[in-house]
Amino acid sequence: IKAEKYLTPEQREEEERKELEEQKHLAAKGDNFMKKGLDDMMDGLLEVKKEDILKIEITQPEFALTKPDSHWSEEEKKVYKQYEKKTKDLSEKKEKYKKLRETEMKRLQVSTKDATKGFDETLTKLFEKKVKCEMTIYQEKLKITYLVYSVILEEEMRNQELDLKLKLGKTLAYRDEREEEVKRHEEEVELFLETYDTIVAEDKVLDKEFRKEFFDEQSLWGSLAPDATDKMSKAMEEQDAPENTPEGLNPSVWKRFCLVRRVKIESEHKKSIQERRAEKEAAQQEINNLSDELESLHKEKNRFLMDIMVQVIVKQGQVYTTDETADFPEYVLLHKGVVEDLNKTIRMLGGQNIASMVQRKDFRKNTFLLEWKHKIMTMQIEDLNNKARDIQRLHLSEERQDYLNKRDLNSRVSQQVSVLEKTIAFQEKAHLHNVQRYKNKIKELKKQAAMKAEKNAVSEQQLPNMQVTVAERRHIDEAIASEENQAATEGRHREIVLRKNLEDFARAQAEDLVVLWAELERLRMKNFPSLDQLKHY
Repeated sequence: IKAEKYLTPEQREEEERKELEEQKHLAAKGDNFMKKGLDDMMDGLLEVKKEDILKIEITQPEFALTKPDSHWSEEEKKVYKQYEKKTKDLSEKKEKYKKLRETEMKRLQVSTKDATKGFDETLTKLFEKKVKCEMTIYQEKLKITYLVYSVILEEEMRNQELDLKLKLGKTLAYRDEREEEVKRHEEEVELFLETYDTIVAEDKVLDKEFRKEFFDEQSLWGSLAPDATDKMSKAMEEQDAPENTPEGLNPSVWKRFCLVRRVKIESEHKKSIQERRAEKEAAQQEINNLSDELESLHKEKNRFLMDIMVQVIVKQGQVYTTDETADFPEYVLLHKGVVEDLNKTIRMLGGQNIASMVQRKDFRKNTFLLEWKHKIMTMQIEDLNNKARDIQRLHLSEERQDYLNKRDLNSRVSQQVSVLEKTIAFQEKAHLHNVQRYKNKIKELKKQAAMKAEKNAVSEQQLPNMQVTVAERRHIDEAIASEENQAATEGRHREIVLRKNLEDFARAQAEDLVVLWAELERLRMKNFPSLDQLKHY
């Protein structure tokens, strides 16, 4: 909003005074032509500004442009050297000024960057502060909205409760009225029925001659009923009077007509009572409905008082839900300590569960180990039993029995040594005897060999003659063999059969011999005691 700044009278006078002084200064400045010229030519300064160094240019001498170097005089050369010196000094100053400006520019850039960064940080902090303030404002507005909503809802509940109570009161009053009316009608009907029954009974007993007395008695009974019943009874009696009988109508028909009319009036009266009862039941049903609504309203009011809406501020990311529009109606707000205690209990129970699992694992491992050891021991027992059984079945010779039975091992060893020495001596004698016998036998064999050699020499000399004789005999045998071939075949067949029979007989005798040898071995082994028998010695 733009508005003019408000000034106090003192401030306004000070402003006017400053304006007058400025006008006077401007007027004086306009009259000073020297000041004006200085401002026009040198910007009001007698010294050259450093910014103007870059604008300064030293003009080159005219002779340098018009004459070549060889035509310059000494004076012109000096002037040109001064020109070069000034140009060099000016370029150095310009370079220094540029470096100074660049350094200053870098410093300004750094300071600008720092200032920009500081400004951005300050702006960010202010923006965050603004967001937090707006968030707080919106939260408070939301709280106010919830409070207003709660007040409105409570007011609506209160109004609804008052309305229901008012309706309930009216309905209860209406029901009471209907109950009283129904009760009154029921009493009237009962009195009317009693009166009617009395009249009908007396009408059957009394004769027509006592009609006057009957009317007096009827009026007496009617006086006991209420006014409405009395009036109705009197009206019906007047209508049922014999003088109201139409002309030409049988009195019995008239009585039947009167009876039907009374029944109709009674039925209409009962119908009216039923309608009143129906109205009473409808009123009772409405009362029940209103009571239920009132009770549900009380429950809703109590729930509204107990289930209070709480506004909780949480950081982003702590609460995650797939439904962004969820109002969390069924959530329960708990203290942080409750959740921590529950987590601690869960961790403790988890540790106990793990410990019990480890204990069960170790117990099962030990069980498997014991089962394995038991199996090993069982197998060892079986092996030992088998060894004991084999040892029990082992048959021992007499020497082994003596070895097992005798306790004095030294005497036994000395006896064995003496026996072995005797055996060795006997074997040496037998060996010498055998050597001598074999030597004698060798001599005899040599003699027989010499005799055989002589016989072989004689036989070699007789061999050609014997070969001729053999050839002649072979020719003779071949001639004779053709005649005796059949007889020889039968002879060979008989020989084969005989040989087969002899082989079968020999095989049977060999089997019998094996059986006899086995029986002999069994009988011989019976004479040797076993280890079980040795235990008794």
